[in-house]
Amino acid sequence: MPDYGHPLRFGSFLTPTAASPQRPVDLTLLSEDLGYDLATFQDHPYQPAFLDTWTLMSWAAARTERIHLSGNVLNLPLRQPAVLAKSVASLDLLSGGRVALGLGAGGFWDAIEAYGGTRLTPGQAVDALGEAIEVIRGIWDAEDRSVLAVSGRHHRVGGAKRGPAPSRPVPIWLGALKPRMLRLVGRAADGWLPSLPYLEPGDLQRGMQTIDEAARAAGRDPAEVTRLLNVGAEAGADDLVRLALEDGVSTFIVMGDDEGGLRRFAGLFDEVRERVAEARDAGGTAERRTVRSPSALARRRPGIAYDDLPPALAERAVEPGDRAYARYRSGYLRGGAPGLVLRPRDVAEVQEAVAVAREHRELPLGILSAGHGISGRSLNRGGLVIDVGALDTVEVLDPDAGTVRIGPGATWAEVARVLAPHGLAISSGDYGGVGVGGLATAGGVGWFAREHGLTIDHLTAVELVTADGRAVRASAEDEPDLFWAVRGAGPNFGIATSFDFTAARVGTIAFAQLAFDASDTATFLERWGRAIEDADRSVTGQVILGQRRGTQRVAQAMLVVDHDDPETVVSRLQPIAEVAPLLDQNVALATYDQVMSLFSSDVPQQGQGEPHTHSGLADHLSPDLSREVADLLDAGTSYFFSIRAVGGAVADVPSEATAYAGRSAGFSLSAFGASSGFDDAWERLVPHLSGSYLSFETGTGPVWLERAFPPAHLERLRRLKREWDPTGLFRDNFFIDPVDDAAAPIEAPMPEA
Repeated sequence: MPDYGHPLRFGSFLTPTAASPQRPVDLTLLSEDLGYDLATFQDHPYQPAFLDTWTLMSWAAARTERIHLSGNVLNLPLRQPAVLAKSVASLDLLSGGRVALGLGAGGFWDAIEAYGGTRLTPGQAVDALGEAIEVIRGIWDAEDRSVLAVSGRHHRVGGAKRGPAPSRPVPIWLGALKPRMLRLVGRAADGWLPSLPYLEPGDLQRGMQTIDEAARAAGRDPAEVTRLLNVGAEAGADDLVRLALEDGVSTFIVMGDDEGGLRRFAGLFDEVRERVAEARDAGGTAERRTVRSPSALARRRPGIAYDDLPPALAERAVEPGDRAYARYRSGYLRGGAPGLVLRPRDVAEVQEAVAVAREHRELPLGILSAGHGISGRSLNRGGLVIDVGALDTVEVLDPDAGTVRIGPGATWAEVARVLAPHGLAISSGDYGGVGVGGLATAGGVGWFAREHGLTIDHLTAVELVTADGRAVRASAEDEPDLFWAVRGAGPNFGIATSFDFTAARVGTIAFAQLAFDASDTATFLERWGRAIEDADRSVTGQVILGQRRGTQRVAQAMLVVDHDDPETVVSRLQPIAEVAPLLDQNVALATYDQVMSLFSSDVPQQGQGEPHTHSGLADHLSPDLSREVADLLDAGTSYFFSIRAVGGAVADVPSEATAYAGRSAGFSLSAFGASSGFDDAWERLVPHLSGSYLSFETGTGPVWLERAFPPAHLERLRRLKREWDPTGLFRDNFFIDPVDDAAAPIEAPMPEA
């Protein structure tokens, strides 16, 4: 039998005893301390001496940090598949992706029937298990927007809503012995999990062969199926090495609840791994951490060296044929179809990912933190995407000083939740689902902009991997020029891996939602602008306008007042409430994290096509600008027009202090359009604008850079680009060409159609 080349893993097989309920948890903790990869638990719901296995696994997941968990195996006849799928996905998300699903078809039918289950014949049990797998995977496929319908004989769902999706593809391992079950393993499962004491001589080899044949018949590579084995505590290193090299077993799970036995078995790990590695090296067998089917391999894109990736990146890479690929087909507004997604987990792996990008210099390159970006440049078609979502730590370094360290993959809602107990907050956009990485390198117009400035104004240091693969720290003391550039033009200079901020003291605040009759749109905008500029700095917010409904246009305003006294809040809002007839109002006291959570969603991104948005900064909402905005809306060329308040503390920072230059602006404007006249209509606004905020802009080319960066800023950015990224590796997010204007410019790669 072949060695499938899978990495070796070791697990424990524990009894969920109710007599000593903490015992299996203690043994799980011991397993983690001893270096086990996996802790598994028996599941016999009808057994009065046993705890409920799923509850035990949930408790164990909360008590551990690294070890993976699975039933060994869960009793399917007493666990409804759709609900089980939701339970598994939930625990996977809560545990940071540490769950596998071991399933069994049944067996103790008298006990199962006594507990309300349905007695099945062996053939019916296999059919039921196959239907259950279809249901479970259908529930996990949250990217599919259709309702789920499975009309099996034993398991049926009709019109079920999908989700949540696990954080990564959860493997389904089947406990199986008979040929029909083994064929199901080869056809539909991710692993085979038998117990060695129950196997007769030759059963293991025959089982492997049956699985391989079924896998090939289903168009799968047999190596897609992981081979696990429950073994007795007496198993020695020679036994495990033989089972790995001759029979293809790669995961060994020791049976027993004896602490000494767990320690003895753990003492074999290094020897077994070393001996198997030596034998593989001698035989030319490469370790295969990820195995893909022939159909998945056929979806690879030409020009990408998939098989040459560093091992750590290859293990988590996502290709077009993978189940996890659906996540990268949609952003917040824009669709995508990248050729390869790399998902580094630490700085060293980000460096490796940048090296891969250098080797594929001809391909588009997207950097993804959370995928909310309006412009959609985190995704591409046919190119590389580096997803830094795993770098998502939020650490309060000194609560008294307000110092915080945040990874680029965290979302601002998560940041707000962690800071709230300390009475801290960072003004960070107005949508909690936005990733830290993109916003913290662009500007950050948030709910406290007029009082506390932009997000970048609270950034004290950033660590990033540059185009040549160096890990660099930039601050006012270390690489100050790079630090200047990152605050407003960061995507051109590297991939941020960590940010240091100084958060502000923020307690209870007021959140107001006001609806105005803005039918006289130009007058409304003028009066709105004056009221916001005259307001106390504790007041920040935005107003959103759309197309008319009949003769009426409604303006939806959302405002934050940083004060906890209701009378003070009302007095500061009253002048704003008087700018036009008020149609509706709601004002509530809340905390900042609660406000950010109002505008955050775990629903999968569903953007498709190409968004079309424009952005501008305006010092004031002048009469001329207000009339042009009203005309644009009246013409129906924009269906969504937002005006965010800046000014105040934003303007306290000199324009030359950061790459973000629009410090004189009192307002940030952004518009979504779809009609052919949208671009022309926007151009009529441009003479009244003083700059642009690139995070809301989908236009490309030099003209948009010139609107965002004044000549002196752009000249300095070009010089720094020549220093830090002379070949233009980072060029797919408002590329700043390092080449002199007179020389031939570096061409950005064209995405695949």
